[in-house]
Amino acid sequence: MQLILKDGVTEEERKDFRKKISALNLLSFSILDGKNYKITIPSCSEKEIELLDNKDLVEDIITISQSYKLASRSAKQSDTIVDVEGVKIGGEKSCIMAGPCAVESLEQVLSIAKDLSEAGVEIFRAGAFKPRSSPYSFQGLGRTGLEYLSKVKQQFGMKIVTEVINIETLNEVAEVADILQVGSRNMQNFDLLKAVGKTQKPILLKRGMSATVEDFLMSAEYILAQGNNQVILCERGIRTFETATRNTLDLNAVPLLKKMTHLPVIVDPSHGTGIRELVAPMAFAGIAAGAHGIMVEVHNNPDEALSDGMQSLTPDQFKAMYNTIKKIKSVLA
Repeated sequence: MQLILKDGVTEEERKDFRKKISALNLLSFSILDGKNYKITIPSCSEKEIELLDNKDLVEDIITISQSYKLASRSAKQSDTIVDVEGVKIGGEKSCIMAGPCAVESLEQVLSIAKDLSEAGVEIFRAGAFKPRSSPYSFQGLGRTGLEYLSKVKQQFGMKIVTEVINIETLNEVAEVADILQVGSRNMQNFDLLKAVGKTQKPILLKRGMSATVEDFLMSAEYILAQGNNQVILCERGIRTFETATRNTLDLNAVPLLKKMTHLPVIVDPSHGTGIRELVAPMAFAGIAAGAHGIMVEVHNNPDEALSDGMQSLTPDQFKAMYNTIKKIKSVLA
């Protein structure tokens, strides 16, 4: 259910009305969507609707049929723009997140960050904690990796996006990260989703490898239900019968999600393909499909990378790709 308040309702009246909703122990989410101040309540009985139907304040009551109530276009028609301390995700400008799959050393991240910063990248991606399919694969540097990421932040002024893999290390990761990434394997870790939602930090939510689009949006709903509307959706490929690529990058999902939700959508062509030569073409396709940005893996020595070297671009390859993305955006504008 969504309550659309009348024009002219004062801030004090809104606060009093929100207190009334809180007294009923109802989850709610308030937004200013265009000229309309809206309060979305995911679950509400008929009796509670009667109590909230204040003719002096409420212009209209709309029923939201989708199961993903807060994430839906019905809840908010205008696009959400996530503002990461001045770096906007969701607007007309394409946001590029780039960096190595994993933090391997201080020298490595500083070298890559220098190249990317000079190219104009404002968000540095790298994993300190790495959930891997094999227990024998490199699992990341953990807390030491976070220390190295903080040095990237200090030296180059870049925003940091890194993965949080469990509730136990959430606070440590949140101290360094400007954006908390929830990876594909944790997309339906509902306890973790609720925990990151409570941080009120921007959340990058990656689509699960076997998740439908609706599954994806329902996971975003868990974060939104905690009052955190700073959610970025990332299409990173799904598992299909095809074995020629690591995953099948579902570019259909980009325009479909933009139709279904107000949340920004980015594409990860690195994990979506798993093949270096395919990363740039799929990044171009993602931008052409309407993605608000790209997340891509870049390594200064991909052949020696401890994680996902085969899908990592060199800094020079990244710069060439980035220049082409700018041209594509200018054509689409």
